[in-house]
Amino acid sequence: MKLFITGISTEVGKTVVSAIVTEALEADYWKPIQAGDLDNSDSHKIKALVSNFKTVIHKNAYVLKTPMSPHAAAEIDGVHIDLDAISEPRTNNHLVIEGAGGLLVPLNDSDTILDLIQSDYKVIVVSRHYLGSINHSLLTIEALQQRNFEVGVIFSGDKHPTTERIILEKTGISMLGRINEEKEFTKKEVKAYASKFRDSLLTF
Repeated sequence: MKLFITGISTEVGKTVVSAIVTEALEADYWKPIQAGDLDNSDSHKIKALVSNFKTVIHKNAYVLKTPMSPHAAAEIDGVHIDLDAISEPRTNNHLVIEGAGGLLVPLNDSDTILDLIQSDYKVIVVSRHYLGSINHSLLTIEALQQRNFEVGVIFSGDKHPTTERIILEKTGISMLGRINEEKEFTKKEVKAYASKFRDSLLTF
């Protein structure tokens, strides 16, 4: 199974969700494009958060120095992001792929994060409640459904039943789990959430 993790915006919890899903499935992990924070990248964070010994963390296709949208970071680095140069790593294991920012974040003048998602991927949308999050969630899910992807959602942060009900009812997608507001996420918390989510992920 190949699972692509995207968010409705930035800073909604994609990397924590990626760690939990990776741990739950003892999957491999791959972040195609890393922009900024190279000494503590998302790949470093995943390595620090998973406990199993099966996960392989695969090399980024592009590593950009500036913490900006990939197209802007690439321009600063004098790099052009070419989709044809991004090759999915070979593995016989489950694979968790983490996007960058939201779904329509540009990679270059024509392609976005959405164009990274292959037809055999299932997509997990990370939705976090804030003013405007319903709109962002519905637009993200609609864009994915228009391309016929199988979509599930993980809610991140404080529970907000009305918001969550509207998103689920309007889209018809599955809720795969919820991550509460935690003081910090360590291997212990990630492992506990992984245990809770495992069944829903395996049947997704």
